Amino acid sequence: MPGDLSFDLHALTAKLDRSADRILQDGYGISYRRFRLLLIVGRLGAATQRAVAEELGVSEPSASRMTGVLVGTGLLDALPDPAGGNRRRLSLTVEGKEIVERCRTLLEQRFAALVERSGVSYADYARDTRKLLEAL
Repeated sequence: MPGDLSFDLHALTAKLDRSADRILQDGYGISYRRFRLLLIVGRLGAATQRAVAEELGVSEPSASRMTGVLVGTGLLDALPDPAGGNRRRLSLTVEGKEIVERCRTLLEQRFAALVERSGVSYADYARDTRKLLEAL
Protein backbone atom coordinates (compact mmCIF):
# COMPACT_ATOMS: atom_id res chain seq x y z
CA MET A 1 0.00 0.00 0.00
CA PRO A 2 1.57 3.34 -1.05
CA GLY A 3 0.79 5.25 2.16
CA ASP A 4 2.58 2.80 4.45
CA LEU A 5 6.21 3.70 3.75
CA SER A 6 6.54 5.82 6.88
CA PHE A 7 5.30 2.92 9.01
CA ASP A 8 7.53 0.46 7.18
CA LEU A 9 10.54 2.68 7.89
CA HIS A 10 9.69 2.75 11.60
CA ALA A 11 9.34 -1.04 11.63
CA LEU A 12 12.63 -1.43 9.74
CA THR A 13 14.45 0.89 12.16
CA ALA A 14 13.08 -0.95 15.20
CA LYS A 15 14.11 -4.33 13.76
CA LEU A 16 17.56 -3.02 12.84
CA ASP A 17 18.04 -1.64 16.36
CA ARG A 18 17.05 -4.97 17.95
CA SER A 19 19.28 -6.87 15.55
CA ALA A 20 22.22 -4.53 16.20
CA ASP A 21 21.73 -5.03 19.94
CA ARG A 22 21.85 -8.84 19.56
CA ILE A 23 24.90 -8.67 17.28
CA LEU A 24 26.85 -6.41 19.66
CA GLN A 25 25.78 -8.31 22.79
CA ASP A 26 26.90 -11.59 21.21
CA GLY A 27 30.10 -10.22 19.71
CA TYR A 28 31.34 -7.75 22.32
CA GLY A 29 29.03 -7.85 25.34
CA ILE A 30 27.84 -4.28 24.82
CA SER A 31 24.35 -3.01 24.13
CA TYR A 32 23.58 -1.06 20.98
CA ARG A 33 22.46 1.87 23.12
CA ARG A 34 25.80 2.04 24.96
CA PHE A 35 27.66 1.59 21.69
CA ARG A 36 25.77 4.58 20.27
CA LEU A 37 26.83 6.69 23.26
CA LEU A 38 30.46 5.73 22.65
CA LEU A 39 30.09 6.37 18.92
CA ILE A 40 28.65 9.84 19.57
CA VAL A 41 31.43 10.73 22.01
CA GLY A 42 33.93 9.62 19.40
CA ARG A 43 32.31 11.76 16.73
CA LEU A 44 31.87 14.83 18.94
CA GLY A 45 35.29 14.58 20.54
CA ALA A 46 35.42 15.70 24.17
CA ALA A 47 31.74 16.35 24.84
CA THR A 48 29.53 17.11 27.79
CA GLN A 49 26.94 14.63 29.01
CA ARG A 50 24.29 17.16 28.02
CA ALA A 51 25.49 17.23 24.40
CA VAL A 52 25.59 13.44 24.29
CA ALA A 53 22.10 13.16 25.82
CA GLU A 54 20.73 15.57 23.20
CA GLU A 55 22.40 13.68 20.38
CA LEU A 56 21.06 10.35 21.68
CA GLY A 57 17.61 11.77 22.32
CA VAL A 58 17.60 10.67 25.96
CA SER A 59 17.38 12.51 29.27
CA GLU A 60 20.51 13.69 31.02
CA PRO A 61 19.93 11.25 33.93
CA SER A 62 19.73 8.39 31.42
CA ALA A 63 22.95 9.54 29.73
CA SER A 64 24.54 9.88 33.17
CA ARG A 65 23.66 6.28 34.10
CA MET A 66 25.07 4.95 30.81
CA THR A 67 28.15 7.12 31.25
CA GLY A 68 28.74 5.68 34.72
CA VAL A 69 28.58 2.12 33.42
CA LEU A 70 30.93 2.87 30.52
CA VAL A 71 33.41 4.66 32.79
CA GLY A 72 33.31 1.59 35.04
CA THR A 73 34.17 -0.70 32.12
CA GLY A 74 37.14 1.47 31.12
CA LEU A 75 35.69 2.49 27.75
CA LEU A 76 34.98 6.10 28.64
CA ASP A 77 36.63 8.86 30.67
CA ALA A 78 34.53 11.48 32.46
CA LEU A 79 36.51 14.40 33.82
CA PRO A 80 35.35 17.69 35.31
CA ASP A 81 34.65 20.29 32.64
CA PRO A 82 37.35 22.99 32.61
CA ALA A 83 34.55 25.54 32.23
CA GLY A 84 33.47 24.65 35.77
CA GLY A 85 30.12 23.80 37.21
CA ASN A 86 28.81 20.29 37.65
CA ARG A 87 29.46 19.33 34.04
CA ARG A 88 31.70 16.48 32.98
CA ARG A 89 33.67 16.14 29.78
CA LEU A 90 33.44 12.72 28.16
CA SER A 91 36.11 11.17 26.00
CA LEU A 92 36.88 7.69 24.76
CA THR A 93 39.69 5.71 26.29
CA VAL A 94 42.04 3.78 24.01
CA GLU A 95 39.93 0.68 24.70
CA GLY A 96 36.78 2.69 23.96
CA LYS A 97 38.14 3.79 20.58
CA GLU A 98 39.01 0.19 19.74
CA ILE A 99 35.59 -1.20 20.67
CA VAL A 100 33.84 1.56 18.72
CA GLU A 101 35.82 0.73 15.61
CA ARG A 102 35.30 -3.04 15.97
CA CYS A 103 31.56 -2.67 16.61
CA ARG A 104 31.10 -0.11 13.83
CA THR A 105 32.88 -2.39 11.37
CA LEU A 106 30.87 -5.44 12.43
CA LEU A 107 27.54 -3.63 12.15
CA GLU A 108 28.44 -2.10 8.79
CA GLN A 109 29.48 -5.49 7.38
CA ARG A 110 26.28 -7.13 8.59
CA PHE A 111 24.11 -4.29 7.24
CA ALA A 112 25.89 -4.34 3.87
CA ALA A 113 25.22 -8.09 3.64
CA LEU A 114 21.55 -7.52 4.48
CA VAL A 115 21.20 -4.86 1.79
CA GLU A 116 22.95 -7.11 -0.74
CA ARG A 117 20.62 -10.04 0.11
CA SER A 118 17.62 -7.77 -0.41
CA GLY A 119 18.68 -6.98 -3.97
CA VAL A 120 18.89 -3.25 -3.26
CA SER A 121 21.99 -1.40 -4.44
CA TYR A 122 24.08 -0.46 -1.39
CA ALA A 123 25.35 2.70 -3.12
CA ASP A 124 21.82 3.80 -4.02
CA TYR A 125 20.51 3.03 -0.54
CA ALA A 126 23.36 5.00 1.06
CA ARG A 127 22.84 7.95 -1.27
CA ASP A 128 19.08 8.07 -0.73
CA THR A 129 19.42 7.70 3.05
CA ARG A 130 21.86 10.63 3.16
CA LYS A 131 19.42 12.72 1.11
CA LEU A 132 16.60 11.96 3.54
CA LEU A 133 18.77 12.78 6.54
CA GLU A 134 19.85 16.07 4.96
CA ALA A 135 16.24 16.97 4.23
CA LEU A 136 15.39 16.58 7.92
